[in-house]
Amino acid sequence: MKGSLIILAFFVAGVITGIYRFLPGQIFQTDYSLYALYLLMFLVGIGIGSNKKALTLIKEVNFKILLVPLSVITGTYIGVSVFSLVQSNLNLPDSLAVGSGFGYYSLSSVLITELSNETLGVIALLSNITREIITLLLTPVFARYFGKLAPIASGGATAMDTTLPVITKYIGSDYAIISVFSGVVLTILVPFLIEIIL
Repeated sequence: MKGSLIILAFFVAGVITGIYRFLPGQIFQTDYSLYALYLLMFLVGIGIGSNKKALTLIKEVNFKILLVPLSVITGTYIGVSVFSLVQSNLNLPDSLAVGSGFGYYSLSSVLITELSNETLGVIALLSNITREIITLLLTPVFARYFGKLAPIASGGATAMDTTLPVITKYIGSDYAIISVFSGVVLTILVPFLIEIIL
């Protein structure tokens, strides 16, 4: 949770900096988010490519394991679709795009800002940070009342890294393979799904 709070603190600091113009005016005239996106995609590629254990696990697991990330995608899209029906501020494509972050707030918020607008990017950032924090805080409850796959579904893309320790603590290390696999698949799909939707 500490990492999520640090990210949130940087976001708040950026908002305050933008509002009060603490930096030179030239910085506000150039949109650096596209360059940040390129760097982020490069680092994501390095992370996935260098994780030999995750790649080996993906090759070794049963075909049925694909149902886990597929269920996460389906459940997320059903949830955000219902949300878009009960409020008037976000239409269905915007809601689906925000949900397509699957907890990966840094990548999804930058992509959505580039493809749509800054307001939707901020919504994506906050909703995906919230998803991660909920997973970190409520994993024991999810595991007890909804089954051992529930924390993996809640974690989404973060189930392979930031929420993995708490997930394996409460559902057992036997599920670490499933958690890592689901997180890797969702992380890879995030940019493609957002691009398709927007």
